Amino acid sequence: MSRPWPSSALRVIERGWLSSNQLLCLDEEGATVVDTGYVTDGAETLRLIDAARDGRPLRRIVNTHLHSDHAGGNALLQAHHGCAIWIPPGEHEAVAAWDEDRLSYRATSQLCPRFHADHVFQPHDTLHLGGEDWTALPAQGHDHAMVMLWCDRLGVLASADALWQKSFGVIFPELAGVSGFAEQAATLDLIASLDPAWVIPGHGAPFDDVAPSLAAARSRLQWLQDEPQRHTDHALKVLLAFKLLEVRRMTHDDLRAVVQASHAAMPGVRAHLGDDVAALSASLADQLVRSGVALWQEGALVASR
Repeated sequence: MSRPWPSSALRVIERGWLSSNQLLCLDEEGATVVDTGYVTDGAETLRLIDAARDGRPLRRIVNTHLHSDHAGGNALLQAHHGCAIWIPPGEHEAVAAWDEDRLSYRATSQLCPRFHADHVFQPHDTLHLGGEDWTALPAQGHDHAMVMLWCDRLGVLASADALWQKSFGVIFPELAGVSGFAEQAATLDLIASLDPAWVIPGHGAPFDDVAPSLAAARSRLQWLQDEPQRHTDHALKVLLAFKLLEVRRMTHDDLRAVVQASHAAMPGVRAHLGDDVAALSASLADQLVRSGVALWQEGALVASR
């Protein structure tokens, strides 16, 4: 039996895999939303947040990290509500210059409209959200600039993509040829040390039985570390599936373009999967079809859900 939800001031808007969840934190001054989803879901994001904020003004966006599925709604919400945007420090210079290479949008073939960051908060800073104090905790692994948000009094952890109920996000530093597996393991250890009563993940439903999720994450991490090519293959399938969810239909040329962008920008991809982009994109597409994510239709790959 699940524990009681810790606070009526916390409202989770669970999304799919194209857009991250939103955590809405309500207090007397207004509302703060943690993460904003993908750009193509913008109208739905606006509608869901407006319904959940109970007429309170949306005063602030807080981003756990700046991947497109977590920050793609920033510009739209800021334009609509005039809210401030708070980001962690790792990529604030890239945001100021709007460097899409450093922000990973070009390498992943993803979209994120330019936004202005109003405030940079630091790891271990205290943020006041929904009437509670939350500590920003470094969460290297999936993205070395990512943070989690921890409310000690409530025992609630907003884990971003460091821990989902059955897994965690792609370890992107490894694709760039930088250590990431060890950092992900350290982040899982940090989560275990907190012993949260509730975890609000970046994707999927909140959960309160955390130990099995940590065990599953550690087992998967070890499996990926044992043969890093498994991780690279999985990561490219994720990127292709994400793009397919966005555009719904991809030709062979579209598939090759997505794989080529990652191949050109990510040394880890080249190291583990070779240089034949055409063969690699065809193999990945066939794997998506076998897994039921896509189907071939009139010579194009089409999303099946």
